[in-house]
Amino acid sequence: MFDNVSSGFELFFTPSGLALTALGCFLGLVIGVLPGLGPLMGIILLTPVAFYLEPVVGMGLLIAIYVGGSCGGAISAILLRIPGTPLAAATLLDGYPMAQKGRAAEAVGLAISSSALGGLIGGVVLILLSPVLADFALNFGPFEYFALTLLGMISIAVVSRESTLKGLMAACLGLLLATVGADKFTQFNRFTFDSDFLLAGFHLVAIIVGLFAFSEVFREIESGGLNTSKKVGSVRVSFSSIRQVIKNPINLTRSSLIGTFFGALPGAGGVISSFTSYAVAKAHAKPGEHYGEGEAGGVIATESANNACCGGSLIPSLALAVPGDAVCAVLMGSLILLGFFPGPDLFEKNGDVVGGIFLAYIFANIVLIFIGIWLAPVFSSVVNLKKRYLIPIIVLLSTVGTYSLQSSMFDLWTMLLFGVVGYFLRKYDFPLAPVVIGLVLGPLCEENLRRSLIFSGGDYGVFFDRPISATVMLINVALLMLIFMPKKLKPLNFLSKMARRKT
Repeated sequence: MFDNVSSGFELFFTPSGLALTALGCFLGLVIGVLPGLGPLMGIILLTPVAFYLEPVVGMGLLIAIYVGGSCGGAISAILLRIPGTPLAAATLLDGYPMAQKGRAAEAVGLAISSSALGGLIGGVVLILLSPVLADFALNFGPFEYFALTLLGMISIAVVSRESTLKGLMAACLGLLLATVGADKFTQFNRFTFDSDFLLAGFHLVAIIVGLFAFSEVFREIESGGLNTSKKVGSVRVSFSSIRQVIKNPINLTRSSLIGTFFGALPGAGGVISSFTSYAVAKAHAKPGEHYGEGEAGGVIATESANNACCGGSLIPSLALAVPGDAVCAVLMGSLILLGFFPGPDLFEKNGDVVGGIFLAYIFANIVLIFIGIWLAPVFSSVVNLKKRYLIPIIVLLSTVGTYSLQSSMFDLWTMLLFGVVGYFLRKYDFPLAPVVIGLVLGPLCEENLRRSLIFSGGDYGVFFDRPISATVMLINVALLMLIFMPKKLKPLNFLSKMARRKT
Protein backbone atom coordinates (compact mmCIF):
# COMPACT_ATOMS: atom_id res chain seq x y z
CA MET A 1 0.00 0.00 0.00
CA PHE A 2 2.86 2.39 0.76
CA ASP A 3 4.20 1.72 -2.75
CA ASN A 4 0.83 2.78 -4.16
CA VAL A 5 0.87 6.00 -2.14
CA SER A 6 4.41 6.87 -3.17
CA SER A 7 3.63 6.21 -6.83
CA GLY A 8 0.47 8.29 -6.57
CA PHE A 9 2.45 11.22 -5.18
CA GLU A 10 3.54 12.35 -8.65
CA LEU A 11 0.01 12.03 -10.06
CA PHE A 12 -1.66 14.17 -7.41
CA PHE A 13 0.90 16.70 -6.21
CA THR A 14 0.73 18.93 -9.26
CA PRO A 15 -0.34 22.59 -9.36
CA SER A 16 -3.69 21.66 -10.89
CA GLY A 17 -4.22 18.80 -8.43
CA LEU A 18 -3.60 20.94 -5.36
CA ALA A 19 -5.56 23.94 -6.66
CA LEU A 20 -8.63 21.98 -7.75
CA THR A 21 -8.71 19.99 -4.52
CA ALA A 22 -8.70 23.25 -2.57
CA LEU A 23 -11.46 24.58 -4.85
CA GLY A 24 -13.50 21.44 -4.29
CA CYS A 25 -13.15 21.82 -0.53
CA PHE A 26 -14.35 25.43 -0.77
CA LEU A 27 -17.34 24.50 -2.93
CA GLY A 28 -18.18 21.58 -0.65
CA LEU A 29 -18.27 23.81 2.42
CA VAL A 30 -20.57 26.31 0.72
CA ILE A 31 -22.88 23.60 -0.64
CA GLY A 32 -22.92 21.78 2.70
CA VAL A 33 -24.14 24.88 4.51
CA LEU A 34 -27.24 25.04 2.30
CA PRO A 35 -29.90 22.59 3.59
CA GLY A 36 -30.98 19.93 1.14
CA LEU A 37 -27.99 20.17 -1.20
CA GLY A 38 -25.04 18.44 0.46
CA PRO A 39 -21.97 16.83 -1.11
CA LEU A 40 -24.00 14.47 -3.31
CA MET A 41 -25.54 17.32 -5.29
CA GLY A 42 -22.18 19.08 -5.59
CA ILE A 43 -20.45 15.97 -6.91
CA ILE A 44 -23.22 15.29 -9.43
CA LEU A 45 -22.99 18.86 -10.75
CA LEU A 46 -19.19 18.81 -11.10
CA THR A 47 -18.75 15.26 -12.37
CA PRO A 48 -18.79 16.43 -16.03
CA VAL A 49 -15.91 18.80 -15.20
CA ALA A 50 -13.85 15.88 -13.85
CA PHE A 51 -13.96 14.17 -17.25
CA TYR A 52 -11.76 16.90 -18.73
CA LEU A 53 -9.10 16.49 -16.05
CA GLU A 54 -6.45 13.91 -15.30
CA PRO A 55 -8.09 10.97 -13.46
CA VAL A 56 -6.45 11.58 -10.07
CA VAL A 57 -6.95 15.36 -10.32
CA GLY A 58 -10.62 14.92 -11.25
CA MET A 59 -11.23 12.45 -8.43
CA GLY A 60 -9.42 14.81 -6.06
CA LEU A 61 -11.87 17.58 -6.97
CA LEU A 62 -14.89 15.34 -6.32
CA ILE A 63 -13.52 13.85 -3.09
CA ALA A 64 -12.74 17.34 -1.78
CA ILE A 65 -16.40 18.28 -2.32
CA TYR A 66 -17.32 15.17 -0.32
CA VAL A 67 -15.04 16.21 2.54
CA GLY A 68 -16.06 19.88 2.55
CA GLY A 69 -19.77 19.14 2.22
CA SER A 70 -19.72 16.71 5.14
CA CYS A 71 -18.28 19.47 7.34
CA GLY A 72 -20.30 22.38 5.96
CA GLY A 73 -23.59 21.08 7.30
CA ALA A 74 -22.33 21.60 10.85
CA ILE A 75 -21.86 25.36 10.38
CA SER A 76 -25.52 26.07 9.64
CA ALA A 77 -26.53 23.59 12.35
CA ILE A 78 -24.46 25.45 14.95
CA LEU A 79 -25.33 28.99 13.90
CA LEU A 80 -28.93 28.69 12.66
CA ARG A 81 -30.17 25.33 13.99
CA ILE A 82 -30.48 24.15 10.39
CA PRO A 83 -28.59 20.90 9.71
CA GLY A 84 -27.14 21.48 6.25
CA THR A 85 -26.88 17.70 5.86
CA PRO A 86 -28.42 14.80 7.82
CA LEU A 87 -24.92 14.15 9.21
CA ALA A 88 -25.08 17.43 11.13
CA ALA A 89 -28.23 16.56 13.07
CA ALA A 90 -26.13 15.10 15.89
CA THR A 91 -23.74 18.09 15.91
CA LEU A 92 -26.71 20.35 16.53
CA LEU A 93 -27.34 18.75 19.94
CA ASP A 94 -24.40 20.58 21.54
CA GLY A 95 -23.28 22.97 18.81
CA TYR A 96 -26.38 25.14 18.81
CA PRO A 97 -26.54 25.45 22.63
CA MET A 98 -22.89 26.54 22.55
CA ALA A 99 -23.76 29.29 20.06
CA GLN A 100 -26.69 30.39 22.21
CA LYS A 101 -24.32 30.78 25.14
CA GLY A 102 -22.04 33.08 23.16
CA ARG A 103 -19.57 30.32 22.26
CA ALA A 104 -20.33 30.26 18.54
CA ALA A 105 -16.69 30.83 17.58
CA GLU A 106 -15.58 27.93 19.74
CA ALA A 107 -18.29 25.62 18.39
CA VAL A 108 -17.57 26.38 14.73
CA GLY A 109 -13.83 26.08 15.31
CA LEU A 110 -14.28 22.74 17.04
CA ALA A 111 -16.51 21.46 14.25
CA ILE A 112 -14.01 22.40 11.53
CA SER A 113 -10.97 21.13 13.42
CA SER A 114 -12.66 17.91 14.51
CA SER A 115 -13.84 17.21 10.97
CA ALA A 116 -10.35 17.73 9.58
CA LEU A 117 -8.53 15.73 12.26
CA GLY A 118 -11.13 12.97 12.18
CA GLY A 119 -10.77 12.84 8.42
CA LEU A 120 -6.99 12.58 8.73
CA ILE A 121 -7.33 9.67 11.15
CA GLY A 122 -9.74 8.06 8.72
CA GLY A 123 -7.20 8.66 5.95
CA VAL A 124 -4.45 6.94 7.90
CA VAL A 125 -6.71 3.95 8.50
CA LEU A 126 -7.64 4.05 4.82
CA ILE A 127 -4.00 3.73 3.79
CA LEU A 128 -2.95 1.18 6.40
CA LEU A 129 -5.95 -1.10 6.70
CA SER A 130 -8.15 -0.74 3.62
CA PRO A 131 -7.62 -4.34 2.38
CA VAL A 132 -8.12 -5.74 5.89
CA LEU A 133 -11.27 -3.72 6.58
CA ALA A 134 -12.64 -4.58 3.16
CA ASP A 135 -12.27 -8.30 3.87
CA PHE A 136 -13.81 -7.82 7.32
CA ALA A 137 -16.79 -5.99 5.83
CA LEU A 138 -17.47 -9.04 3.66
CA ASN A 139 -18.35 -10.95 6.84
CA PHE A 140 -21.28 -8.63 7.51
CA GLY A 141 -24.60 -9.98 6.40
CA PRO A 142 -28.15 -9.05 7.43
CA PHE A 143 -27.62 -10.69 10.84
CA GLU A 144 -24.71 -8.41 11.72
CA TYR A 145 -26.37 -5.32 10.24
CA PHE A 146 -29.50 -5.90 12.31
CA ALA A 147 -27.44 -6.23 15.48
CA LEU A 148 -25.60 -2.98 14.67
CA THR A 149 -28.77 -1.04 13.88
CA LEU A 150 -30.22 -2.32 17.14
CA LEU A 151 -27.14 -0.93 18.88
CA GLY A 152 -27.84 2.41 17.22
CA MET A 153 -31.42 2.33 18.45
CA ILE A 154 -30.21 1.76 21.99
CA SER A 155 -28.25 5.01 21.72
CA ILE A 156 -31.64 6.75 21.91
CA ALA A 157 -31.67 6.14 25.65
CA VAL A 158 -28.31 7.91 25.92
CA VAL A 159 -29.26 10.85 23.69
CA SER A 160 -32.50 11.37 25.65
CA ARG A 161 -30.78 13.02 28.58
CA GLU A 162 -33.91 14.24 30.40
CA SER A 163 -36.44 11.46 29.91
CA THR A 164 -35.75 8.03 28.49
CA LEU A 165 -39.50 7.44 28.14
CA LYS A 166 -40.01 10.60 26.08
CA GLY A 167 -36.98 9.70 23.98
CA LEU A 168 -38.41 6.26 23.24
CA MET A 169 -41.78 7.80 22.36
CA ALA A 170 -40.07 10.20 19.95
CA ALA A 171 -38.13 7.28 18.45
CA CYS A 172 -41.38 5.38 17.93
CA LEU A 173 -42.64 8.37 15.95
CA GLY A 174 -39.54 8.13 13.76
CA LEU A 175 -40.04 4.38 13.32
CA LEU A 176 -43.67 4.93 12.37
CA LEU A 177 -42.69 7.51 9.76
CA ALA A 178 -40.09 5.10 8.38
CA THR A 179 -42.80 2.54 7.58
CA VAL A 180 -44.74 4.92 5.33
CA GLY A 181 -44.59 3.95 1.65
CA ALA A 182 -44.38 0.80 -0.42
CA ASP A 183 -42.99 -2.27 1.32
CA LYS A 184 -39.64 -3.26 -0.24
CA PHE A 185 -40.41 -6.97 -0.01
CA THR A 186 -44.11 -7.21 -0.87
CA GLN A 187 -44.71 -3.81 -2.53
CA PHE A 188 -47.76 -3.49 -0.27
CA ASN A 189 -48.62 0.15 0.39
CA ARG A 190 -48.37 1.07 4.07
CA PHE A 191 -50.01 4.19 5.54
CA THR A 192 -50.20 5.87 2.14
CA PHE A 193 -53.96 6.60 2.35
CA ASP A 194 -54.18 6.18 -1.45
CA SER A 195 -51.81 9.10 -1.99
CA ASP A 196 -49.23 8.75 -4.75
CA PHE A 197 -46.99 11.25 -2.93
CA LEU A 198 -46.53 8.82 -0.03
CA LEU A 199 -45.55 5.80 -2.12
CA ALA A 200 -41.85 6.62 -1.70
CA GLY A 201 -42.29 7.70 1.93
CA PHE A 202 -41.15 10.96 3.49
CA HIS A 203 -37.82 12.50 2.50
CA LEU A 204 -35.38 12.49 5.41
CA VAL A 205 -34.02 16.00 4.76
CA ALA A 206 -37.51 17.54 4.56
CA ILE A 207 -38.35 16.11 7.98
CA ILE A 208 -35.03 17.16 9.53
CA VAL A 209 -35.30 20.74 8.23
CA GLY A 210 -38.88 20.92 9.48
CA LEU A 211 -38.16 19.47 12.91
CA PHE A 212 -35.12 21.59 13.65
CA ALA A 213 -35.24 24.73 11.49
CA PHE A 214 -38.93 25.51 11.09
CA SER A 215 -39.75 24.61 14.69
CA GLU A 216 -37.15 27.20 15.70
CA VAL A 217 -38.84 29.77 13.44
CA PHE A 218 -42.16 29.17 15.18
CA ARG A 219 -40.54 29.47 18.60
CA GLU A 220 -38.79 32.72 17.66
CA ILE A 221 -42.04 34.21 16.39
CA GLU A 222 -43.82 33.13 19.56
CA SER A 223 -41.15 34.67 21.79
CA GLY A 224 -41.48 38.07 20.05
CA GLY A 225 -38.71 40.65 20.05
CA LEU A 226 -38.28 40.68 16.27
CA ASN A 227 -36.08 43.77 16.54
CA THR A 228 -33.58 41.94 18.76
CA SER A 229 -30.69 39.74 17.66
CA LYS A 230 -29.25 36.53 19.06
CA LYS A 231 -26.02 38.33 19.96
CA VAL A 232 -23.78 35.32 19.80
CA GLY A 233 -20.85 37.56 18.99
CA SER A 234 -18.47 37.60 16.05
CA VAL A 235 -17.25 34.20 15.01
CA ARG A 236 -13.53 34.77 14.63
CA VAL A 237 -12.29 31.22 14.51
CA SER A 238 -8.61 30.70 15.22
CA PHE A 239 -6.21 27.79 15.02
CA SER A 240 -6.42 27.45 18.81
CA SER A 241 -9.46 25.23 18.23
CA ILE A 242 -7.09 22.59 16.86
CA ARG A 243 -5.24 22.51 20.17
CA GLN A 244 -8.53 22.19 22.03
CA VAL A 245 -9.48 19.16 19.95
CA ILE A 246 -6.06 17.58 20.36
CA LYS A 247 -6.43 17.97 24.14
CA ASN A 248 -9.28 15.44 23.86
CA PRO A 249 -7.31 12.60 22.23
CA ILE A 250 -9.48 9.75 23.52
CA ASN A 251 -12.74 11.28 22.33
CA LEU A 252 -11.21 12.27 18.98
CA THR A 253 -9.57 8.92 18.28
CA ARG A 254 -12.49 6.82 19.52
CA SER A 255 -15.05 8.77 17.50
CA SER A 256 -12.87 8.75 14.38
CA LEU A 257 -12.45 4.99 14.58
CA ILE A 258 -16.21 4.55 15.08
CA GLY A 259 -16.82 6.71 12.02
CA THR A 260 -14.29 4.78 9.95
CA PHE A 261 -15.79 1.46 11.04
CA PHE A 262 -19.36 2.39 10.13
CA GLY A 263 -18.15 3.99 6.90
CA ALA A 264 -16.47 0.74 5.88
CA LEU A 265 -19.80 -1.08 6.20
CA PRO A 266 -21.76 -0.53 2.97
CA GLY A 267 -25.04 1.22 3.64
CA ALA A 268 -24.44 1.92 7.33
CA GLY A 269 -24.00 5.66 6.74
CA GLY A 270 -22.64 8.66 8.58
CA VAL A 271 -25.83 9.40 10.52
CA ILE A 272 -25.47 6.15 12.46
CA SER A 273 -21.78 6.79 13.15
CA SER A 274 -22.35 10.36 14.37
CA PHE A 275 -25.13 9.44 16.80
CA THR A 276 -23.26 6.34 17.98
CA SER A 277 -20.11 8.41 18.60
CA TYR A 278 -22.18 10.98 20.47
CA ALA A 279 -23.80 8.29 22.61
CA VAL A 280 -20.43 6.71 23.44
CA ALA A 281 -18.90 10.10 24.29
CA LYS A 282 -21.84 10.93 26.53
CA ALA A 283 -21.61 7.55 28.24
CA HIS A 284 -17.96 8.35 29.07
CA ALA A 285 -18.68 11.91 30.21
CA LYS A 286 -16.60 13.19 33.10
CA PRO A 287 -18.15 14.81 36.18
CA GLY A 288 -19.23 18.33 35.30
CA GLU A 289 -19.74 17.61 31.60
CA HIS A 290 -23.33 18.15 30.51
CA TYR A 291 -23.96 16.79 27.05
CA GLY A 292 -26.90 18.34 25.26
CA GLU A 293 -26.40 21.69 26.97
CA GLY A 294 -23.42 22.98 25.00
CA GLU A 295 -20.61 20.52 25.70
CA ALA A 296 -17.53 20.79 23.48
CA GLY A 297 -17.00 17.02 23.59
CA GLY A 298 -20.31 16.49 21.81
CA VAL A 299 -19.20 18.55 18.82
CA ILE A 300 -15.81 16.82 18.73
CA ALA A 301 -17.40 13.37 18.81
CA THR A 302 -19.95 13.91 16.07
CA GLU A 303 -17.82 15.89 13.63
CA SER A 304 -14.74 13.68 13.87
CA ALA A 305 -16.95 10.66 13.21
CA ASN A 306 -18.63 12.34 10.23
CA ASN A 307 -15.51 13.00 8.20
CA ALA A 308 -13.77 9.80 9.29
CA CYS A 309 -16.82 8.02 7.91
CA CYS A 310 -16.05 9.57 4.51
CA GLY A 311 -12.66 7.86 4.49
CA GLY A 312 -14.17 4.61 5.70
CA SER A 313 -16.80 4.60 2.97
CA LEU A 314 -14.07 4.77 0.32
CA ILE A 315 -12.73 1.40 1.50
CA PRO A 316 -15.52 -0.89 0.19
CA SER A 317 -16.07 1.42 -2.77
CA LEU A 318 -12.52 1.07 -4.09
CA ALA A 319 -11.55 -2.37 -2.77
CA LEU A 320 -14.82 -4.27 -3.27
CA ALA A 321 -16.71 -2.15 -5.82
CA VAL A 322 -19.50 -1.88 -3.26
CA PRO A 323 -20.44 1.76 -2.56
CA GLY A 324 -20.30 2.75 1.08
CA ASP A 325 -23.05 5.34 0.58
CA ALA A 326 -24.86 7.28 -2.14
CA VAL A 327 -21.97 9.72 -2.57
CA CYS A 328 -19.49 6.89 -3.07
CA ALA A 329 -21.82 5.34 -5.64
CA VAL A 330 -21.49 8.51 -7.72
CA LEU A 331 -17.73 8.59 -7.12
CA MET A 332 -17.49 4.99 -8.33
CA GLY A 333 -19.45 5.89 -11.44
CA SER A 334 -17.10 8.79 -12.11
CA LEU A 335 -14.06 6.54 -11.67
CA ILE A 336 -15.50 3.99 -14.10
CA LEU A 337 -16.20 6.69 -16.69
CA LEU A 338 -12.58 7.79 -16.32
CA GLY A 339 -11.54 4.27 -17.32
CA PHE A 340 -10.78 2.63 -13.96
CA PHE A 341 -12.90 -0.15 -12.48
CA PRO A 342 -13.14 -0.44 -8.66
CA GLY A 343 -12.35 -3.79 -7.11
CA PRO A 344 -9.33 -5.84 -6.01
CA ASP A 345 -7.73 -5.51 -9.46
CA LEU A 346 -7.69 -1.73 -9.12
CA PHE A 347 -5.12 -1.97 -6.32
CA GLU A 348 -2.91 -4.30 -8.37
CA LYS A 349 -3.16 -2.81 -11.86
CA ASN A 350 -3.64 0.87 -11.00
CA GLY A 351 -2.08 1.21 -7.58
CA ASP A 352 -0.75 4.67 -8.43
CA VAL A 353 -4.30 5.93 -9.07
CA VAL A 354 -5.49 4.48 -5.76
CA GLY A 355 -2.55 6.10 -3.97
CA GLY A 356 -3.33 9.42 -5.63
CA ILE A 357 -6.96 9.22 -4.49
CA PHE A 358 -5.86 8.49 -0.91
CA LEU A 359 -3.49 11.47 -0.98
CA ALA A 360 -6.26 13.69 -2.37
CA TYR A 361 -8.50 12.72 0.54
CA ILE A 362 -5.81 13.50 3.11
CA PHE A 363 -4.88 16.80 1.46
CA ALA A 364 -8.56 17.82 1.32
CA ASN A 365 -8.84 17.40 5.09
CA ILE A 366 -5.72 19.51 5.65
CA VAL A 367 -7.02 22.29 3.40
CA LEU A 368 -10.39 22.07 5.15
CA ILE A 369 -8.93 23.66 8.29
CA PHE A 370 -7.62 26.74 6.49
CA ILE A 371 -10.64 27.28 4.24
CA GLY A 372 -13.09 26.61 7.07
CA ILE A 373 -11.44 29.10 9.39
CA TRP A 374 -11.35 31.66 6.57
CA LEU A 375 -15.05 31.23 5.68
CA ALA A 376 -16.45 30.96 9.22
CA PRO A 377 -16.70 34.75 9.85
CA VAL A 378 -18.51 35.17 6.53
CA PHE A 379 -21.17 32.64 7.48
CA SER A 380 -21.44 33.93 11.04
CA SER A 381 -22.28 37.48 9.98
CA VAL A 382 -25.84 36.28 9.39
CA VAL A 383 -26.31 35.24 13.01
CA ASN A 384 -25.98 38.73 14.47
CA LEU A 385 -28.83 40.06 12.34
CA LYS A 386 -32.06 41.06 14.03
CA LYS A 387 -34.71 38.36 14.15
CA ARG A 388 -36.91 40.24 11.69
CA TYR A 389 -34.16 39.70 9.08
CA LEU A 390 -32.81 36.38 10.33
CA ILE A 391 -36.13 34.51 10.30
CA PRO A 392 -36.81 35.20 6.59
CA ILE A 393 -33.27 34.01 5.78
CA ILE A 394 -33.88 30.75 7.66
CA VAL A 395 -37.22 30.30 5.89
CA LEU A 396 -35.67 31.04 2.49
CA LEU A 397 -32.72 28.65 2.94
CA SER A 398 -34.98 25.92 4.29
CA THR A 399 -37.53 26.32 1.51
CA VAL A 400 -35.04 26.47 -1.36
CA GLY A 401 -32.98 23.60 0.04
CA THR A 402 -36.00 21.37 0.60
CA TYR A 403 -37.55 22.11 -2.80
CA SER A 404 -34.25 21.34 -4.52
CA LEU A 405 -34.40 17.74 -3.24
CA GLN A 406 -36.97 16.53 -5.78
CA SER A 407 -38.56 19.77 -7.06
CA SER A 408 -41.66 18.68 -5.19
CA MET A 409 -44.24 20.81 -3.39
CA PHE A 410 -45.01 17.75 -1.28
CA ASP A 411 -41.56 18.04 0.33
CA LEU A 412 -42.35 21.66 1.24
CA TRP A 413 -45.64 20.66 2.85
CA THR A 414 -43.77 17.88 4.67
CA MET A 415 -41.24 20.41 5.96
CA LEU A 416 -44.00 22.75 7.15
CA LEU A 417 -45.96 19.93 8.80
CA PHE A 418 -42.97 18.67 10.74
CA GLY A 419 -42.09 22.22 11.68
CA VAL A 420 -45.38 22.26 13.57
CA VAL A 421 -44.72 18.76 14.95
CA GLY A 422 -41.24 19.81 16.07
CA TYR A 423 -42.63 22.94 17.71
CA PHE A 424 -45.01 20.95 19.90
CA LEU A 425 -42.43 18.26 20.64
CA ARG A 426 -40.03 20.92 21.93
CA LYS A 427 -42.83 22.72 23.76
CA TYR A 428 -43.51 19.57 25.80
CA ASP A 429 -39.81 18.67 26.21
CA PHE A 430 -39.64 15.75 23.79
CA PRO A 431 -36.14 15.35 22.28
CA LEU A 432 -35.95 15.63 18.50
CA ALA A 433 -32.82 13.54 17.92
CA PRO A 434 -34.57 10.19 18.61
CA VAL A 435 -37.07 10.97 15.85
CA VAL A 436 -34.18 11.25 13.38
CA ILE A 437 -32.51 8.10 14.73
CA GLY A 438 -35.75 6.13 14.39
CA LEU A 439 -36.35 7.49 10.91
CA VAL A 440 -32.83 6.60 9.71
CA LEU A 441 -32.40 3.25 11.43
CA GLY A 442 -35.98 2.04 11.06
CA PRO A 443 -35.74 0.92 7.42
CA LEU A 444 -32.28 -0.63 7.94
CA CYS A 445 -33.44 -2.48 11.04
CA GLU A 446 -36.62 -3.78 9.43
CA GLU A 447 -34.99 -4.80 6.15
CA ASN A 448 -32.14 -6.72 7.77
CA LEU A 449 -34.42 -8.36 10.34
CA ARG A 450 -36.70 -9.65 7.61
CA ARG A 451 -33.79 -10.82 5.46
CA SER A 452 -32.32 -12.64 8.43
CA LEU A 453 -35.57 -14.41 9.22
CA ILE A 454 -36.02 -15.38 5.57
CA PHE A 455 -32.55 -16.95 5.50
CA SER A 456 -33.06 -18.71 8.84
CA GLY A 457 -36.60 -19.88 8.20
CA GLY A 458 -38.00 -17.76 11.01
CA ASP A 459 -35.43 -18.82 13.63
CA TYR A 460 -34.64 -15.84 15.90
CA GLY A 461 -31.78 -17.74 17.50
CA VAL A 462 -29.72 -17.27 14.35
CA PHE A 463 -28.52 -13.89 15.66
CA PHE A 464 -26.60 -15.72 18.37
CA ASP A 465 -25.16 -18.39 16.06
CA ARG A 466 -22.75 -16.12 14.17
CA PRO A 467 -19.76 -14.76 16.14
CA ILE A 468 -20.01 -11.09 15.16
CA SER A 469 -23.78 -10.76 15.48
CA ALA A 470 -23.75 -12.73 18.74
CA THR A 471 -21.11 -10.42 20.22
CA VAL A 472 -23.01 -7.28 19.24
CA MET A 473 -26.31 -8.73 20.49
CA LEU A 474 -24.75 -9.53 23.86
CA ILE A 475 -23.47 -5.94 24.03
CA ASN A 476 -27.01 -4.76 23.26
CA VAL A 477 -28.45 -6.87 26.06
CA ALA A 478 -25.82 -5.62 28.52
CA LEU A 479 -26.46 -1.98 27.57
CA LEU A 480 -30.21 -2.38 27.96
CA MET A 481 -29.75 -3.90 31.40
CA LEU A 482 -27.40 -1.09 32.38
CA ILE A 483 -29.71 1.65 31.08
CA PHE A 484 -32.87 0.43 32.79
CA MET A 485 -31.17 -0.81 35.95
CA PRO A 486 -32.05 1.21 39.07
CA LYS A 487 -29.40 3.85 39.70
CA LYS A 488 -28.38 2.49 43.09
CA LEU A 489 -27.71 -0.95 41.58
CA LYS A 490 -25.50 0.22 38.71
CA PRO A 491 -21.91 -1.05 39.00
CA LEU A 492 -20.17 2.30 39.49
CA ASN A 493 -22.70 3.55 42.02
CA PHE A 494 -22.61 0.22 43.87
CA LEU A 495 -18.80 0.18 44.05
CA SER A 496 -18.59 3.79 45.22
CA LYS A 497 -21.20 3.07 47.87
CA MET A 498 -19.22 0.05 49.11
CA ALA A 499 -16.03 2.15 49.19
CA ARG A 500 -17.71 4.80 51.33
CA ARG A 501 -18.88 2.11 53.75
CA LYS A 502 -15.33 0.78 54.15
CA THR A 503 -13.99 4.25 54.90
